[in-house]
Amino acid sequence: METNKVIELEGKFIMQTYLRPSIVIDYGKGCYVFDKSGKKYIDLVGGLATCILGHGNKEFAEAIKKQIRKITNPTNLYYTEEQARLAEKLARLSGLNKCFFSNSGAESVEAAIKLARKHTKKTQIIATKDSFHGRTFGSLSATGKEKIRKPFKPLLPGFKHVEYGNADAVKKAISPKTAAVIVEPIQGEAGIIIPDKNYLKEIREICGKRNILMVIDEVQTGCGRTGKFFAYEHDKIKPDIVTLAKGLANGIPIGAAIAREDTAKSFVKGDHGSTFGGNPVACCAANFTIGHIMKNKLMKNAAAQGEYLQHKLKSINSESIGEIRGKGLMVGMEMKKYAKKIQEKCLENGLLVNLTAENVLRFLPPLTINKDVINSALEILNEVIKNEKIKK
Repeated sequence: METNKVIELEGKFIMQTYLRPSIVIDYGKGCYVFDKSGKKYIDLVGGLATCILGHGNKEFAEAIKKQIRKITNPTNLYYTEEQARLAEKLARLSGLNKCFFSNSGAESVEAAIKLARKHTKKTQIIATKDSFHGRTFGSLSATGKEKIRKPFKPLLPGFKHVEYGNADAVKKAISPKTAAVIVEPIQGEAGIIIPDKNYLKEIREICGKRNILMVIDEVQTGCGRTGKFFAYEHDKIKPDIVTLAKGLANGIPIGAAIAREDTAKSFVKGDHGSTFGGNPVACCAANFTIGHIMKNKLMKNAAAQGEYLQHKLKSINSESIGEIRGKGLMVGMEMKKYAKKIQEKCLENGLLVNLTAENVLRFLPPLTINKDVINSALEILNEVIKNEKIKK
């Protein structure tokens, strides 16, 4: 089908909730994607941190194909092997004990909220300003980005938002009704905001002293993106509940809430469920993805390539560039001006970059990326930034 026809059908039959450029992505290979015309793009978006093994991985495709030939979804009415295997992997990697599987990050946050309230028999959840936890009503209520909250008010009661990076603000917000604190190790949608190194440790200490659950949202930071499987490992702490999704199954929809044994036991038969959650195909994809990450030392690669990417970004000489920040392959470049135009010009020149928080170019490439791909991408970006103030 031709590009114009696809765009015509999208406009006619799909709810207009996405702002998309006029290209149709057709297929991908490694860190590259190709549109319907065959034009090649370097992909530094990575499916918004979902395609961590890159595109078109043949071994990944074969593993899923084999599972689909066996069975797709007998549902959670029955035991399935791939789900049990994945739960064991995640329990060991997280240092927690029990998993609940869903289909997305938002759903994993919903599970965490429900579990926190049921376990503590309290209703208040403390979250942070400018956070992003999802778009369902529970996860949206936890989200601190007012722009996406406002059209859907009134949201669920019981959520209080405090300044990100300020542990004292968390302490002051605690009340007798507080069940949990939910926090991202790095705020991704807010523009790759990295807190002080003691922030998570301080929240962990506060929650422990006040008998409050600490929920860490690793939907974007998890699965090796920051150089550790979970970003909280950098701080040598352990949450009571962690949420995971995005890269867990290399682009196949899956979500997981993982909790301590004493917390998880508060969920009993019938308390929560999901028809598609933990289906054998998604779990097979996740099992393969985790195995591939470990076998190919992709967490080590994420740390090394992320450091190199930041170094290359900092070498660009332009008054348009503000702060460059990141951890592993989760990197943001703040632009003082021309951000949207630069994103558009990069696209024209064969480079996909994401724009978040209106002025931050966000880079979330596959964990398989190498220096050659980064160099090629930065050649394009450097040229675009150099010429942008001329071609406004």
